[in-house]
Amino acid sequence: MPAISPLPSALSELFAQVSISGEMTLADRYGILAVLLNPPTNAEELYCIDRILYRCRQGRVRLVDELSTIL
Repeated sequence: MPAISPLPSALSELFAQVSISGEMTLADRYGILAVLLNPPTNAEELYCIDRILYRCRQGRVRLVDELSTIL
């Protein structure tokens, strides 16, 4: 079974995109999953994930079932 491996800068770009759009897509959630399933996860990556989830809990980020926010 092939391993899921995110790009090195994917999480910081995901953080910026979610912060700007206010939405987290299904693909974004799979991106976070890929980071967490491929240790070692560094402190910066964990901080980005924590901030995204915190914004979700506050209602500042909306979860959508679309694959991408790009039209």
